[in-house]
Amino acid sequence: MVSSEQRRKQLAREKYQRQQERRAARRRRARLRNTAIALGAALVLGAGAAYLSFGGFGDDGKKKDSAKGSATKKPGDPCDKPAGGKPNGKTWKKEPALDIDESAEYAMTLETTCGEIGVSMDASKTPRTVNSFRFLAGESFFDHTECHRLVDASIHVLQCGDPLATGKGGPGYTLPDENLKDSRVQDGTYPAGTVAMANRYDARSKEGRDTGGSQFFLVFEDSELPPDFTPFGKITKGMDVLKKIAKAGSTPDPQTRNTPPNATVVIDKATVRKS
Repeated sequence: MVSSEQRRKQLAREKYQRQQERRAARRRRARLRNTAIALGAALVLGAGAAYLSFGGFGDDGKKKDSAKGSATKKPGDPCDKPAGGKPNGKTWKKEPALDIDESAEYAMTLETTCGEIGVSMDASKTPRTVNSFRFLAGESFFDHTECHRLVDASIHVLQCGDPLATGKGGPGYTLPDENLKDSRVQDGTYPAGTVAMANRYDARSKEGRDTGGSQFFLVFEDSELPPDFTPFGKITKGMDVLKKIAKAGSTPDPQTRNTPPNATVVIDKATVRKS
């Protein structure tokens, strides 16, 4: 028979366990909240508009010189020199008309200076996002663009798709958020291999929905962040390429406060096809 003293100790242990579980849950929620706020530096961007990043950059959005083909290779750079050429800088006033087969599978291939990256895209779940990528790739919009941001602390992503390489470039139009209720990201984690849209959503003010453009991020390790960013694809080839880029690290840019990768990561050519 359990004595009153034993019962008291058991209840005390159970109370302590509940307190620890509640504290752990609060810490997790706080991490997710802080990550969402910090996404201003890691993921937030607009279609040519100013955006918040650690309270605002004050960057003028001027186009960087992307003609790295003639640049001297940096020490420790694991990637090749880019093909000759610069981003074409095209913009459009409106999102392209929906012109894809939503029942089909689409694949995107990124031929980069660091190796080839393949992505399968969820046309049925993210038709407008996939349609936009197909359109932009067909217009050579991504060709010769730099992947301008690498984050490898708390979240582990490489961000690409900005023809200005500043975090402020885009196609001139915005896209709606799609697929935010996908079960893969509902637990507050974007799994390694996820490809998702960046946007201007501000978790503090809860403003900035439906502001995707051309910038996207590739997740190379499981990353804790809230389901606010359209997950539209999965990496099918090139995780080793991303690991190589991440291993080379990044260096903060004092002008933009971006964290560009030390590796010369340039998309020489992007193609989208029905698979």
